[in-house]
Amino acid sequence: MQSVRRGGVSPDEAVERLRHLPFEELGFAKVDHHRALRVGVQEVIFGPGKTPANLAAIFIKLAARGGNVLATRATPEQFAAVKKKVRGAKYRELARAIVLQRDSTKTGKGLIVVVSAGTSDIPVAEEALVTAEVMGNDVEHVYDVGVAGIHRLLAHGDTLSRARVIIVCAGMEGALPSVVGGLVGVPVIAVPTSVGYGASFKGVTALLGMLNSCASNVSVVNIDNGFGAGYVASMINRT
Repeated sequence: MQSVRRGGVSPDEAVERLRHLPFEELGFAKVDHHRALRVGVQEVIFGPGKTPANLAAIFIKLAARGGNVLATRATPEQFAAVKKKVRGAKYRELARAIVLQRDSTKTGKGLIVVVSAGTSDIPVAEEALVTAEVMGNDVEHVYDVGVAGIHRLLAHGDTLSRARVIIVCAGMEGALPSVVGGLVGVPVIAVPTSVGYGASFKGVTALLGMLNSCASNVSVVNIDNGFGAGYVASMINRT
């Protein structure tokens, strides 16, 4: 900062140096406080494999810097540890997410719509929805509109037509994203879910079906990756 003041370093050069600093050493984790500066979104905590105490410690450090904080795939036990230390943290049970939302600024330029094929796909859809909300988007959902009763989807044509990005979560044979893709002129992010009987191979069948979609506006994230879908949809919605 002194170099900037003296004119020896330009503001742009200073920002470039700061992009990769700092992180906070906790012994079991290195908390990346400058991720928002580099990529536009604060670090998100992945819950599995972390003890309640460790997850809470990371959550506290991120919360201390301001802004929103999100932990995905979190357990009620992990939330209990966070709640003791962070006022305002909430547990979104269906999404299995811990959310601290203090900044309601809308950075998205349009509407993100999250669609689920069946009720069993809703937990993955909710993870996508919560992620997009925390990242500053207007989000609506359309649930249980799979191809076994396609009229249910068509009844929501107005909602789909208002979307700037659509996330579609489906298991079984994974056909719904192709149908949605054929109805709209915006990016469709397909999320295969691990819902279905034996030959669905825990989402592999849906994944392969989505990758082979004949709708050219469909792209695909990994099985059950609602977080990834919500993140990418938010990035698209900001441009």
